[in-house]
Amino acid sequence: MNTNSNTYTFLYASVMVLIVAAVLSFTALQLKPRQNKNREIEKKQDILNAVGVSSTPADAEKLYDQYIVKAFTVSSEGTVKSEDKDATFKVDLKREAKKDLEERDLPVFVFNKEGVGEKMILPVRGKGMWGPLWGYIAMEKDGNTIFGATFAHQGETPGLGAEISTPAFQDQFIGKQIFNEAGKFTSIIMVKGTASGNLHQFDAVSGGTVTSKGFEAMLLDNLSSYEKFLKSSK
Repeated sequence: MNTNSNTYTFLYASVMVLIVAAVLSFTALQLKPRQNKNREIEKKQDILNAVGVSSTPADAEKLYDQYIVKAFTVSSEGTVKSEDKDATFKVDLKREAKKDLEERDLPVFVFNKEGVGEKMILPVRGKGMWGPLWGYIAMEKDGNTIFGATFAHQGETPGLGAEISTPAFQDQFIGKQIFNEAGKFTSIIMVKGTASGNLHQFDAVSGGTVTSKGFEAMLLDNLSSYEKFLKSSK
């Protein structure tokens, strides 16, 4: 075959594309189990962070098994649907959000540590300006008061919307309450200025209005799903 012909060039390019595609597919398949494992470890670290337990990729699984004493899913009516700890961990909030509220599996992770006591950890997920927002909120046994929280994002602007993942932003939720004195669900509402001293408000991210509004909607949508469960847990 004439190596200078267009036919040769086309065939050569086609063969190389097929070889590269095969190599990439094989590599992806080989790496997938490790990537899935890393995501599981990161998720366990996030759950532990919500209750102030620091962990590393090396000890996250051990600490998770030690302090997360049980996990279960509930319905929007507050009834327990499954007490399978492993299945609860694998619940995909993105997939659940596409279902009607009454059909959703809502995960609850129960933390217990001597000197700290029992806390209920609830996952939340929503939309920011450039991508998804997610996190975990640890509730006191009264089903109303927030013990701790951790939040993360994908693609929010550094110095603006990305501030939701900083301790300074997250720490302001400690002690906030999602029900008012009359027992009505209020969630935690965004304010521009200062929410200091108000049990039902949080400070918006400066310059990150869209992210803050998405964050506020995330809290409202997710926490309201647990309203009946939290009321029954008091």
